[in-house]
Amino acid sequence: MTSPILVTGGTGTLGRLVVPLLREAGQDVRVLSRGRHQPGSNAAHVTGDLLTGAGVEAAVAGAETVLHLAGGPKGDDEATRNLVRAASRAGVRHLVYISVIGADRVPLSWLRSKLDAERAIADSGLPWTTLRAAQFHDLTLTMMEKMAKLPVIPVPGGLRLQPVDARDVAARLAELTLDKPAGLVPDLAGPRVYGMAELARGYLRARGKRRPMLPVRMPGKAGRAYRAGENLTLDGADVGARTWEDFLAERVQPAR
Repeated sequence: MTSPILVTGGTGTLGRLVVPLLREAGQDVRVLSRGRHQPGSNAAHVTGDLLTGAGVEAAVAGAETVLHLAGGPKGDDEATRNLVRAASRAGVRHLVYISVIGADRVPLSWLRSKLDAERAIADSGLPWTTLRAAQFHDLTLTMMEKMAKLPVIPVPGGLRLQPVDARDVAARLAELTLDKPAGLVPDLAGPRVYGMAELARGYLRARGKRRPMLPVRMPGKAGRAYRAGENLTLDGADVGARTWEDFLAERVQPAR
């Protein structure tokens, strides 16, 4: 009987895609979440809170592999340190983490938290794998939906994104989780780089809408980092299969 794979954040956007892939590969999966689980995932569910540490040791017990997907706008570093402590005591043999491209280059607090989480894992003494991925199509869509509600869409000058489909990330994470620890692996980005105006125009076309656009300048160190493309990986990255246009064709219906 194999030990279960513990998946933190297994009920989130990425987790709902990864868990079925691991189950299809014949793995027992245990999902850690803070609230009640949704039925139908064919995985065991346990309740715990990574930020406080409550229930984490019990969740990790008996698992040789942990896939750490849970994250939020803040506190990822502390949550990861709590997980690392529990995983170390439980003798976990492989800790897999999803991070963000640019975590080591873009000076934003939530990215610093991601980088600190990466370091907590790398310094833990546990065998580990970390994958940095680009912004998901889903998040890009949410951003475009909010911007399109404005009478004029602000377009940050020089900001480019290389959005990746969550399904492509899930498939890569499943491979990494089932493989040997590999340290920091090549980034995973989408197949194309887009300016913000191009992303907005694609969304507006899919919705059958029109909006004027206004170029704006991003201030400060973060603005300089984004204009320099520090959130991108143009060389040496793995590339997902699905483009922004593919995603829009599946998810966005024209407005009536």
